[in-house]
Amino acid sequence: MTGSRVCVDSNLVLKLAVLEEDSKRAQERWEHWARQGTEVVAPPLLWYEVTSVLRNRAHRGRLTLDESSEALEALLSLNVSIISPPHLHQTAWELATQLDQPTAYDAHYLALARELDCPFWTADHRLYEAARGTLAGVNLLATSR
Repeated sequence: MTGSRVCVDSNLVLKLAVLEEDSKRAQERWEHWARQGTEVVAPPLLWYEVTSVLRNRAHRGRLTLDESSEALEALLSLNVSIISPPHLHQTAWELATQLDQPTAYDAHYLALARELDCPFWTADHRLYEAARGTLAGVNLLATSR
């Protein structure tokens, strides 16, 4: 099936370049989407979060500077459509409030998926647990097949 879309967050994307639990599953999922011609989308926040996480890991010595830099370069080359609909921030605010979240960062991914009426994929267990009972199409990488 071509022409489908999925929205992903930084937790899933980071697993594509940094060896973590479920990295293999993330790679398999990404390859599946590529084979199916699925468009992968995210809000502009994606690259800010990815850059920040990699910098933090280098700063704390969890990755070398070279490893972090190479991971960032690899991730930035991924085919991800960055989309920012006009009401993204308002929808994120509403979802963060509805889900009783202290911040609205993650709600931007949920808001984009809602606005585009597409599935949302995350590797963040807490976000998944907060959203799964309230929003349709929320998928956790660790429980997917």
